[in-house]
Amino acid sequence: MPLNVPNLLTWLRILLIPAFLVVYYVPDTWLTGAQKDLVATALFAIAAVTDWLDGYLARVLDQASAFGEFLDPVADKLMVAAALILLVGLGRVNAIIAVIIIGRELAITALREWMAKLGKSKSVAVNFLGKVKTFCQMAAILLLLYNGVLLDVVDTGRLGTVLIYIAAGLTLWSMIYYLKMALPFMWGRHEG
Repeated sequence: MPLNVPNLLTWLRILLIPAFLVVYYVPDTWLTGAQKDLVATALFAIAAVTDWLDGYLARVLDQASAFGEFLDPVADKLMVAAALILLVGLGRVNAIIAVIIIGRELAITALREWMAKLGKSKSVAVNFLGKVKTFCQMAAILLLLYNGVLLDVVDTGRLGTVLIYIAAGLTLWSMIYYLKMALPFMWGRHEG
C-alpha cells in the first residue's frame, strides 16, 4: 500500500465516518441537537472535499496507485451508506430511498469488479450521469444533516429531501445505464 497524500486523504475520509456518526451519541448537555447537526454537517463536508481532493492530487502529483483506485470508491460508498443509515434513523430520509441508493452502489461496485476481471472495466466507467448523481446525493446529505434554515430563506430539510429523491431517480437511471453497457458481457455476446 503506497503511503502518499491522496491515499492519506482517503484514509482520513474513512476515519471521519465514525466521527460524524458519534456526534449524535454525545450527551445533549455537551451539544444541542442543532449543534450536533452542524458538527456532523461540517465533518461530512470535510470528508466530501477530501473525495474530490484525493483524486485531484493523485493526478497532479502523479501519485495514482492501484490501491488508491480501489480504496477511494470504497471510502465513498462507506461514507454515503453510513450517512443514509444515520439519516433514516433520524427520520430525515425514507428507508426505501436509502435502500435504493445503497443497493445500487453495492450492485454497481460488484458489476464493475466483475467487468474489470473480464478486462472490460471501461465499459462501466463512471460517466457524466454518475457524477451528477453523486453531486445531488452529496448535496442532499449535507442539507439533510444540517436540517435547518440557511440565510433565513432555505429550508435545508425540504431542499435536501427533494435532492435525495432526485439522487434516487438518477441512481436508478445510472444503474440501468451501467447494466445496459454490461449486458452483452453477461450473456456472453461480446467480441474478443
